[in-house]
Amino acid sequence: MSDTRNNVSRSQAEDAIRTLLRWSGEDPAREGLIDTPKRVVKAYEDWFSGYALDPDDYLQRTFEEVEGYDELIVLRDIQFESHCEHHMAPIIGRAHVGYLPAGKVVGISKLARVVEAYARRFQVQEKMTAQIAGCIERALHPLGVGVVVEAAHECMTTRGVHKRGVSMVTSTMLGTFREDARTRGEFLQFISVGAGHR
Repeated sequence: MSDTRNNVSRSQAEDAIRTLLRWSGEDPAREGLIDTPKRVVKAYEDWFSGYALDPDDYLQRTFEEVEGYDELIVLRDIQFESHCEHHMAPIIGRAHVGYLPAGKVVGISKLARVVEAYARRFQVQEKMTAQIAGCIERALHPLGVGVVVEAAHECMTTRGVHKRGVSMVTSTMLGTFREDARTRGEFLQFISVGAGHR
């Protein structure tokens, strides 16, 4: 990984962490914190690796030899970790993705990679849900797309109102998933949101 990203050097990023440590009341020079700035910068490279990825690229290779298959394709329980763009706190959850093909399909691991690419950025859950659905629609031109995201937001559980055990559910329904209650219902039944199928 380059020592400079977006015109910020690694040493500048590490200095920013030292500043936050001092601001919080700590001494960045004490033994337990000497390597913390390096560790945090390395963690950021992992947590926010999605900025270097183009999710659309994952869906470029499609398959049309599916023997006329035209029923729902659903990949559920795609676990992800993201970060809230308002407080930089973790968002931990899972995404459920489905589409109704119109002649072509994509490898299922690619759907998981799309979720991962968007999750590894600073996010708002509503936006991430729409981004995933939009990416699938652009690449596959399916009859419909459904995306449901369930997540716990640490900005709510570890600060502010301090409410644990709360999860947020968002959905984006496009095409037949929005227009046809039967298709939408079948998708929601497949993913069994809140039914404790884990």
